[in-house]
Amino acid sequence: MSSTKQLNNRSGGNASKKKCPLAMGLEDIAPLVRTVEEIPEPITTVVKGNIPSWINGSFLRNGPGKFEFGKDNFNHWFDGMALMHRFYIHDGEVTYSSRFLRSDSYVHNSEKDRIVVCEFGTMAMPDPCKNFFSRFLSRFKIPKATDNASVNFVKYKGDYYVSTETNYMRRVDPQSLETKEKVDWSEYIAVNSATAHPHYDREGASYNMGNSYGKGGFFYNIIRVPPPEKVAGEDKADFSGAQVLCSIPASDSRKPSYYHSFAMSENYVVFIEQPIKLDLLKFMLFRIQGKSFDKVMTWEPQYDTIFHVVHRHTGEQSKVKYSAPPMFTLHQINAYEDKGFLVMDMCCGDDGDVIGDFTLENLRRGPGEEMDKETETIWHGSPDPEKAAPSRESCPGCITIRNLPRRYVLPLTVTDDTPSDQNLVTLPFCHATAVKTGCGKVLCTHEELYDEELFQYGGLEFPQINYAHYNARPYRYYYACGFGHLFSDSLLKMDLETKKLKAWRHPGLFPSEPVFVPAPNATEEDDGVVMSIIITPRTEKSTFLLVLDAKTFTELGRAEVPVNIPFGTHGVFNEMQ
Repeated sequence: MSSTKQLNNRSGGNASKKKCPLAMGLEDIAPLVRTVEEIPEPITTVVKGNIPSWINGSFLRNGPGKFEFGKDNFNHWFDGMALMHRFYIHDGEVTYSSRFLRSDSYVHNSEKDRIVVCEFGTMAMPDPCKNFFSRFLSRFKIPKATDNASVNFVKYKGDYYVSTETNYMRRVDPQSLETKEKVDWSEYIAVNSATAHPHYDREGASYNMGNSYGKGGFFYNIIRVPPPEKVAGEDKADFSGAQVLCSIPASDSRKPSYYHSFAMSENYVVFIEQPIKLDLLKFMLFRIQGKSFDKVMTWEPQYDTIFHVVHRHTGEQSKVKYSAPPMFTLHQINAYEDKGFLVMDMCCGDDGDVIGDFTLENLRRGPGEEMDKETETIWHGSPDPEKAAPSRESCPGCITIRNLPRRYVLPLTVTDDTPSDQNLVTLPFCHATAVKTGCGKVLCTHEELYDEELFQYGGLEFPQINYAHYNARPYRYYYACGFGHLFSDSLLKMDLETKKLKAWRHPGLFPSEPVFVPAPNATEEDDGVVMSIIITPRTEKSTFLLVLDAKTFTELGRAEVPVNIPFGTHGVFNEMQ
């Protein structure tokens, strides 16, 4: 017991609760969550500085762009209708275009001029033209999942799709942003949903995770879609050969876990079963009660976090039960194998309640004291010390997002003969620990992947790496957004060897998730550029594409475009030959 406590202290588990900036005079970000017009035809931008001529392709971004229909307003930032953006870069010049995804949700809402499709935080109300009895009965129908795919651009068999977290995706043209056919995962494999964060191997196969449930219980499924084998001239979605590699039963079928992504190394997929729970009884009743989906998610820290390890070539699940103290994670940084250990880096928090707090009401609070109070409450609990959660008391007045980079290390060679009550992690560069606590059980504690300098920029999210060359391999650098506000207000380059950072931050400017683009014939990991879309609530139509030198993290150039873009979610760079 004393041995385990000692090892826990090495992980620095309380470091994330130390010095944070005070919530004072926060910027009004309401203009960043308002409806904008689409720009379907490309328009020119004004380039300042130098955008390298070797960059040739499209920076594609996704996110909400319409927040009301008629007199009906969406409640949550996640609910806004998907607006796709394209910055096309060629020979140092840049054009911009955007289009709303013509999802069924968008089309039906537009036709009725009101919200008729349920979203994450908004319930569609019964048709007022129906009689009372019909409206009453409609509450007993489980609503159809939305196809409002506003989270990410993803790729399967060479085609681009936009994705959310239901069973629906939409194929899109990455050049014109034209909406193509709707794809239902359940028509190809037995899943009811899938994440918007697939992984890709070097052979061109795609991996994802999706849920399934039935009489046998609730399962988390690892999905594999093989590399493209498309016949020239065909223009349709192709998911032939898609398969479920492994079905992992939920630890509690009545309360399965919510997840946004997963980890993948060269030989393993790791599903992280975290204590953000979906109450299935509430899920069945929420339509009757008139409650939105976000109300069925609860943070239940009495549950540990479980790492389910599956061999991605055979689909065999490890018999070892790896666990960690309760935490939640949305985005992984990287995972790789080293000398019999699986190293996993991810952005983690200690309070999963924050997901439901990104309501449009909260985000549209006025500047100054009201926004300061709201941000303090969202990230660190009630201002009333008697109501504040214990894990937050050590940081009163903080505004930093609580998600911070952590490393977990899983020993892959645990057997019955492996000794208990001692640290099994022997990698010289790691301070994370793993202790065998019983037959087939290993308790993991994390290492913090930062020093206190990070607190000047709040927390850290939206991590990206040199994915093409370093995903599932040992790496040194990653890029992310710093959160000194409810939305990201800085860009960060993190060095894993020194735990030092480089930053780009300017008052009033809010960057999107950074995307790394490697330079041709690169010889070092950070040879390339980092791209981000910069928006501001201070000045109308003052958006620009920012291009940073990834090595020095200094600005090379920017492409200014006279449009408003709401704060978005994720994006990719589509290289063109």
